[in-house]
Amino acid sequence: MIHKYFTPVLIALLCMYGGKISAKEISVQSPDGKLKVNIELKDKIYYSVYSGSDLLLSNCSLTMTLDNEVLGKQPKLKSLKRSKIEESVKREIPLKNAIVENHCNTLRMNMAGNYAIEFRIFDNGIAYRFLTDKKGEIEVKGEDFRINFPADYLAHMSQPNSFKTSYEYPYTHIQTKEYKSTDRMSYLPILLETDKQYKILISEADLQDYPCMFLKSTGDNGMQSLFPKCPLEFGEDGDRSLKILKEADYIAKTSGKRNFPWRLFVISDDDRDIVSNEMVYNLSSPCELEDYSWIKPGQVSWEWWHDARLYGVDFRSGYNMDSYKYYIDFASTFGIPYIIMDEGWAKSTRDPFTPNPTINLQELIKYGKERNVKIVLWLTWLTVENHFDLFKTFADWGIAGVKIDFMDRSDQWMVNYYERVAKEAAKHKLFVDFHGSFKPAGLERRYPNVLSYEGVLGMEQGGNCKPANSIYLPFMRNAVGPMDFTPGSMLSAQPEDNRSTRANAMGSGTRAYQMALFVVFESGLQMLADNPVYYYRERPCTEFISSVPVVWDETKVLDAKVGEYVVIARRSGEKWFLGAITNNTGRELEVDLSFLPENKKLHLTYFEDSINADRQAMDYKKKETEVTSSTKLTMKLVRNGGWAGVIE
Repeated sequence: MIHKYFTPVLIALLCMYGGKISAKEISVQSPDGKLKVNIELKDKIYYSVYSGSDLLLSNCSLTMTLDNEVLGKQPKLKSLKRSKIEESVKREIPLKNAIVENHCNTLRMNMAGNYAIEFRIFDNGIAYRFLTDKKGEIEVKGEDFRINFPADYLAHMSQPNSFKTSYEYPYTHIQTKEYKSTDRMSYLPILLETDKQYKILISEADLQDYPCMFLKSTGDNGMQSLFPKCPLEFGEDGDRSLKILKEADYIAKTSGKRNFPWRLFVISDDDRDIVSNEMVYNLSSPCELEDYSWIKPGQVSWEWWHDARLYGVDFRSGYNMDSYKYYIDFASTFGIPYIIMDEGWAKSTRDPFTPNPTINLQELIKYGKERNVKIVLWLTWLTVENHFDLFKTFADWGIAGVKIDFMDRSDQWMVNYYERVAKEAAKHKLFVDFHGSFKPAGLERRYPNVLSYEGVLGMEQGGNCKPANSIYLPFMRNAVGPMDFTPGSMLSAQPEDNRSTRANAMGSGTRAYQMALFVVFESGLQMLADNPVYYYRERPCTEFISSVPVVWDETKVLDAKVGEYVVIARRSGEKWFLGAITNNTGRELEVDLSFLPENKKLHLTYFEDSINADRQAMDYKKKETEVTSSTKLTMKLVRNGGWAGVIE
């Protein structure tokens, strides 16, 4: 049944074969005919991926090991089903586009042994998944995702030391022929630059009741999957974690009749397509909420990054009533709908019901309501797990949402925890921001009250967060879903000058770069991380960034090159917001504005790096001019610089 919010154009069955099939080679192409997958059934199921005549992935294989059999080993094909999907989907929370186009050719191979393999081939990538039709529960011992590269590729990865990770590692950049089987694994997503112009982004979608996939080297110019085992027993490990005392010999115990997560590859010879893709959304299960009209994404003022160290005020600053009222007043002044009360608001991190003695939470909720500002509360995941009734209590109090932190795992138990939280929060009309989290993988479509995830080396890491690393985020982390980067530093510094402290938190990159991040990065809950004292002082900048929406009617990637720069235009109503960022190399970019309405003169207000911004990152200029659809706009960016503007 088509989801009621879908606008299907055509779902056409092209062909179906019944009975046993002897064919050993099967192929399926993208709708435009450019991408092709060749599948061979031998001792395993093998597949190769081509773009035109260019071989991109060679002789890859897939199997899934259950407790008593290996799916994909000595495969016997029973039937083939080819279909086409052509639909336009109204997105519940339009972080990129209000309408998402979903066009692909599909191939389902029904195999002897009550399982199937399904491929979907898009113009900009491919995906496959296992499907099983077994009785009762099954134990999945492992899943072998194995890919091989026909040439030496450049891999951009994040390499933790173990499955227990905050997912905040910087990107490493390794030639695949030099990537050894003894080297550290990587969590997803991974980005590959081929020996030609193609880029391949690897991730997963529709993750449910199953662990996240990691990848490591095969030792032979390829990669293979790893998965955390399912935990069985836990022990005490402080206020925000549990020790795993015992693990199962399986990665998942789950229903025998189910669809498994999609393994996806976004593929293009145009770097812009990697940034603009909607593949995770298209591959994930539809929204499970009948009513999501109550979900209100927006910006949020945040006190933790600068430790609530206000100054120039006539009260003692900190995690107290006067300070939080100051944050509420600031948010109200600039039309920011939320403030976060982060770690420090509660008397104990283990108790979600008792505020710090310096805080009257009910009074703050009332004070905010009078000023159209709602409160978001920070919690550790363990406290939430131990007090699952807090969602009802918070809703009764008038809290808008929760920021849940320090999960730091992605085994089956923890993946299911995310879903339990999303479902319970939605029941009480609360939104969720997951910190200390893995990357988005589809839950945010099923439960659109999940507004953002961290899973990124963001600005809260101070001087460790550098534009040279962050420039990969639009092509990798943000390319798979919303990202809580916490931008907005007014104490902007070139990386070598960053001396960030709690009292004087600094962000690397120029002032114009920091402003551009609000346009370039996607998040349903977009933080203004800096001190309101600075925002008041830098009013022109604050007025601009607080005007940037977090939901969009349309997104266009105007120019992009992996690891170097990106230029994005986003439309809200009749306004277009533009943002550009670069790495540690300054550059001039010419931008074509032909996407604007024809024969109409429009007003552009923009912020650019000023002449000394390469030496003093806070140097910027605000300018205004008239533009039309025939305008060729020149953006000048210094090293670690940016450009931000609005056309209206």
